[in-house]
Amino acid sequence: MTEHYSGHTGRRGQLGEDVFKILRLLSSQEDLSQRDISGHINISLGKTNYMLKSLAKKGFVKIKNFMSKGQKLNKVKYILTRKGMEQQAHLTYYYLKLREKEYIDLKKETQKMGHP
Repeated sequence: MTEHYSGHTGRRGQLGEDVFKILRLLSSQEDLSQRDISGHINISLGKTNYMLKSLAKKGFVKIKNFMSKGQKLNKVKYILTRKGMEQQAHLTYYYLKLREKEYIDLKKETQKMGHP
């Protein structure tokens, strides 16, 4: 079963878009820190931390700790799971359909105003 996120404006809609952005980013790059993710999608580090933990609880992201050679600090790797890939595909379809509807509505509106 996939998680569904509202596409409406407001907090829940923004949460869905942020989830989509994180999943999309992790599907293209795995070696990102929370700070990298935060910067790429322009959300706070605290929100990034919260969302990654939430995505891990839902099974969309796997959080793996490892030690780099020659470094004393543990590194963390965020890996998109199969379930996360399925959710990303679902959200991609959802947002494409939403944008298509917005385009059609805008086109109708401009036609009413006398523009081709």
